[in-house]
Amino acid sequence: MIVTHIPDDHPRYVSLKIREKIVEGVQMAITSMQGLVAQGRGEAFDYLIGERTIESAAVAERVAVAYLLIAQKPVISVNGNTAALVPRALVSLADIIGAQLEVNLFHRSDARVHRIIEHLKAHGAGNVLGLKGDARLDLSHDRAIVDQEGIYAADVVLVPLEDGDRCKKLVDMGKIVISVDLNPLSRTSLSATVTIVDNVTRALDNMVQFTKEMKKDSKEQLRSIIDSYDNRKILADAMYAIQENLKNQTEREGIEWI
Repeated sequence: MIVTHIPDDHPRYVSLKIREKIVEGVQMAITSMQGLVAQGRGEAFDYLIGERTIESAAVAERVAVAYLLIAQKPVISVNGNTAALVPRALVSLADIIGAQLEVNLFHRSDARVHRIIEHLKAHGAGNVLGLKGDARLDLSHDRAIVDQEGIYAADVVLVPLEDGDRCKKLVDMGKIVISVDLNPLSRTSLSATVTIVDNVTRALDNMVQFTKEMKKDSKEQLRSIIDSYDNRKILADAMYAIQENLKNQTEREGIEWI
């Protein structure tokens, strides 16, 4: 495996380290080549929001945790990019909440599903679903293939880095769908019950921490957090944050903001 050395003082250090994880995922054959394109698109939007967890994203992350904690059957969907970027955080979140991990891929093969499962187990996961594929959503591509006891039966599904059509299908089935998507205007963001406009590497770490803090809260307290939530407002706040970040950057550089 080829690993590029990135000096600690490089101005793009964090972004480049994340990029290297995706490249390593491709070399390990757990991330598809198309995942590189998706990573680049997300990186562009992360730059627009200032490469930080904006306030509205933190609100959405807490609401997502509240939903996961009160769920009867929470499931965390894992694709090749999330397996490469945040395997330990995925396992930690699933363990604390008592959620099931399930591998679900657009570019699917049993061999690749198996490699991702083994990768998650190497980071501490127990049983990971995804190989059985004994149920199907009403979609024309391989992300339709799910496990009957996993995503198909779940009441709350966390789907970081999701396809918009599957997100909408899961919502149409009556499930609470939590997405992590840096583009606030994507089909996924507009369809999800809770949209977290944040880099998945920050979002999952934040959610692990929030879960530890909120696990002691009563169901009434968690339900109160959920009831006060407005996903459309969160999306509007994310768009405003992008606008303000661009405006502030241009002003710092002496460029007139139109």
